[in-house]
Amino acid sequence: MENPERIGSVEELENLLSRPTEGLIEMMKRIDGDVMILGIAGKMGVTMGRQALNAVRAAGVSKKVIGVSRFSKQEEREKLESWGIETIACDLLDRESVEKLPQVKNIVFLAGRKFGTGGSEAQTWAMNILAPSYVGAHFRDSRIVAFSTGCVYPLVGIATCGCTEEVVPEPVGEYSQSCLGRERIFQYCSQKYGTKVLLFRLNYAIDLRYGVLHDIARSVWEERPVDNTVGYFNVIWQGDANSNALRALELCDSPAAVLNVTGPEIASVEQTALQFGRLFGKSVAFKGVPGSACYLNNSARMCRTFGYPNVSLERMIRWQADWIRSGGISIGKPTHFEVNNGKF
Repeated sequence: MENPERIGSVEELENLLSRPTEGLIEMMKRIDGDVMILGIAGKMGVTMGRQALNAVRAAGVSKKVIGVSRFSKQEEREKLESWGIETIACDLLDRESVEKLPQVKNIVFLAGRKFGTGGSEAQTWAMNILAPSYVGAHFRDSRIVAFSTGCVYPLVGIATCGCTEEVVPEPVGEYSQSCLGRERIFQYCSQKYGTKVLLFRLNYAIDLRYGVLHDIARSVWEERPVDNTVGYFNVIWQGDANSNALRALELCDSPAAVLNVTGPEIASVEQTALQFGRLFGKSVAFKGVPGSACYLNNSARMCRTFGYPNVSLERMIRWQADWIRSGGISIGKPTHFEVNNGKF
């Protein structure tokens, strides 16, 4: 199916983010068991759950998609249920509640905490360490795709072409350290119980309502200086990230496997901002001292396994420019892509 030239509404955006790939549809025919997404009410979970259900239906198989969250916003739960996704309210920091969750063969663990870590470090460590320990023990007989981040890697320059899965983690700051801790807990569960796990190291998913491209484009549109302290970045369309997360269930292994997930290009903050300037017909200013220390992932293994992402960087930039120029909404959650000191 071809991509549209523009995305004109939230409904069109969510439909596109929820569109299953042929590879995901074929996987749903092969893989046994239902699918449960823990932390489904977050930024990625809603469209991931819908994409999983769409793939199940397109595959013509009988399989439940179950979404678990605290559901602080009732409308998100109602939206999921209207599509046919079963929902369960659960606080993943409550061990007894986790132990009451039904056993499901396929688990995608999205829950985590990043922003607001400064001043609330204990809460971040609890969410990123305790919840995985409860989940890993309860779902010891399941496949688990555990979301992580490229921030567990050391900061590198563009000459490295980004960190491969073989690079030894060297997290900067408490958030990144807690994310490595989350990985270690799932690795421990994999070793102790033989649980098949995949650590999904994602760098910057793009949904036009938020993301690195949104943040850069918004600054250009509002004629604010673009911060190029961190001069380069990787991004991937959220629909592609959703598909790859679900397809990664087949890659789970013991000991735990690792997969970098991002676009294959290393994008320049400066060149991206200037492109937005041309598309908007606006001049561009910068702030900060350009540096070479960046969070960059090498996604060659992902591309070999799943193929090139369905949405290119160039198309994402054009979609993003049109979205902002047309008054598309923002969810008001900056990515802080310009941060390289680990303080979010």
